Amino acid sequence: MKITRIARLSAVGAVAALALAGCAANEAPASDNGDAPAASNLEGTLKATGASSQGSAQEAWVAAFQTANSGVTINYEPTGSGTGRENFIAGASDFIGSDRAFKLEEFGDGFKTCSSENIVEVPLYISPVAVAFNLEGVDELNLDAKTIAGIFAGTITNWNDAAIASQNEGVTLPDLAISPVHRSDDSGTTETFTAYLNATAPDVWTDEADGVWPLQGGEAAQGTSGVVQAIKAGNGAIGYADASQTKELGQVKVGVGGEYVAYSAEAAAALVEASPLEEGRGDADLVFDVDPAAAPAGSYPIALVSYLIACEQYEDQNTAELVKAYFEYVASEDGQQAAADNAGSAPISEGLREKVLAAIDTIKVG
Repeated sequence: MKITRIARLSAVGAVAALALAGCAANEAPASDNGDAPAASNLEGTLKATGASSQGSAQEAWVAAFQTANSGVTINYEPTGSGTGRENFIAGASDFIGSDRAFKLEEFGDGFKTCSSENIVEVPLYISPVAVAFNLEGVDELNLDAKTIAGIFAGTITNWNDAAIASQNEGVTLPDLAISPVHRSDDSGTTETFTAYLNATAPDVWTDEADGVWPLQGGEAAQGTSGVVQAIKAGNGAIGYADASQTKELGQVKVGVGGEYVAYSAEAAAALVEASPLEEGRGDADLVFDVDPAAAPAGSYPIALVSYLIACEQYEDQNTAELVKAYFEYVASEDGQQAAADNAGSAPISEGLREKVLAAIDTIKVG
């Protein structure tokens, strides 16, 4: 059973108000006009773990899907991308969310979740990674790549440093130590951010892109929520996190080609749409090769391309059907809009949707 327009139910209007924990109960609400949700033949439970950046989007997707399919339970735990990938390799998750795709060299040992060596990786959550700060009396700052790199590398240590002040005329900057915050867990958000630093300021940030923070010092926090909480807790703190969860913090407009660009879903999508797919992967393995240094004018150069990852072949027929139906909903226009409304992400284009749905169509029992 394929479901590509599930979220046209009137009940989806209440998605944003549903918490993920409540979704597991499968108490599907009536629609605004009193009609019951559409009937579904799908039944069963899916176990999923992975990217915490997808948390708000997964809340929306799971709520809408379970409303339309009252016999289905989807348990998505935002464990972080690294744990999600480990669980998929070990066979502990039916599908995962990850802020980076599997590297080709990671395919060697196979995936116990799957009954073949081929996997489906589809980019269904595209979102800017914000550089957010807590500085009393300051809501917005302009910073170029070298300055951002210097702050997180520890070479720029005070908020009134000339490198910051010269880009922010008229802003009163305090004589206050900068407190950088980074992720403590293996994170695709960290890999996205360090890839940006290395690509755009290699003379300052000499470490390669990595999901594990490479430097000593600074404050480490667990998950997206941990980073946001740490920034909120300290005047002078700065960190990086999925933009959807940083709205109460000060925001950095990032230097791109002589101008400063604020994060937005549209600006993040512009970066991704200009990027090619990686070579050497299967037809259902849609992984973008994003180069922040080649960001086109007006685009936001720190864009998280987060993936939903599944098997091409499952041992269990019902698991294959459930995963396929859920992925088709997430990829649909309505699914992408639900994530945009609840998490501020960038809906994928129609051209990319066509490729994504073809990849999802390969999911089967084997």
